[in-house]
Amino acid sequence: MSSSRASSVDGREKVVSPPQEQLGPPLSKNKLKKLRRDQAWEEGREKRKELRKIRNKNRKERKRANAAEQKNDNVPSDSAVGKRKAPDTTDPREAKSSKKTKAIQLPVSFVIDCSFDDLMLDGERKSLASQITRSYSDNHRAPFTSHMFISSFGGHLKERYDTVLHGHHHNWKGVRFVEGDFEEAAKQAHELMVGAQEGSHAGAFANKKGSLEATEPQEQESVYLTSDSPDILTELRPYTTYVIGGLVDKNRHKGICYKRAMDRGVKTARLPISDYMKMASRFVLATNHVVEIMLRWLELGDWGKAFVAVMPKRKGGVLKDGVMALDGASATAGDDKATDDGSREILREEGQVSNESVDKLHKASRPASAEVTGKSDEEQA
Repeated sequence: MSSSRASSVDGREKVVSPPQEQLGPPLSKNKLKKLRRDQAWEEGREKRKELRKIRNKNRKERKRANAAEQKNDNVPSDSAVGKRKAPDTTDPREAKSSKKTKAIQLPVSFVIDCSFDDLMLDGERKSLASQITRSYSDNHRAPFTSHMFISSFGGHLKERYDTVLHGHHHNWKGVRFVEGDFEEAAKQAHELMVGAQEGSHAGAFANKKGSLEATEPQEQESVYLTSDSPDILTELRPYTTYVIGGLVDKNRHKGICYKRAMDRGVKTARLPISDYMKMASRFVLATNHVVEIMLRWLELGDWGKAFVAVMPKRKGGVLKDGVMALDGASATAGDDKATDDGSREILREEGQVSNESVDKLHKASRPASAEVTGKSDEEQA
């Protein structure tokens, strides 16, 4: 019983509250605020759904009106050409899709190791989920794509994707979620790269066609990217799996990725950031930034150009003297707003996430304050 009754002097029963220890410890102010915020978000779900329907309807009506107006403006009069021009029946969506260049699959794999679930706080897990989403988006829309795996997918991270994010990851294309560790994912990646879905030697791999060692599948090779490695990653190699530590910990667990790789006998390497860039702050990169840098290298074959294109502007990074910058571009690190907008657009186009969900994902992934800075283990000493 949660309460007991006792007789009072006037004969009426009086409810006696149980001792405080039976109710459990009181919730903190932050916990109560979070619960109220989550409850308000759930209560407004139907209202947001109706608003989205209205916005979509209005947008379609505007598109039809603009298309009709443009069509009338482009049709010449009878006196000008003797007869009217046949109307254009091309579907605007088909015209838009035809302009997109089909991505080329390369024989290389990226694995995000998510085996650190128990080492992160709730806010850090949210940030990691956002970074994984952006990594998928960057790989999906890149001109040269990699095989992508999410290893050790379980625990709180999987629960968040299945509940809060409504399981939209089930619609992702070209991504495989593996319950096993990064070695199991690397094994599956190797089988994929030497099989029917191998990929083409294009982009940065195009100039390796003359090398027998580079063009023929070798034995399974994995490289764990960690800033503690004494070896520098000079290039990406075909038929190789690159493992990225999916850890957001504000640098609490130093060297954990390097130790995990050494315990498993896996090769390690670090990105050559210090060889190309001068930074105004620490060389701390989010997981999705590491993925995007390697995707840029697959496209450009140049680390300096890849760093300039991806490195967040807030880092204040500039290329070192003697390093070539992007043609016609500044040698300073670029803003990541374009990446944000692109990843939001690809998720909306595929109908995987609502507008509100996409905005929440990207807001959580941008470390604008010093509270929870999303990063991988890619930090240069």
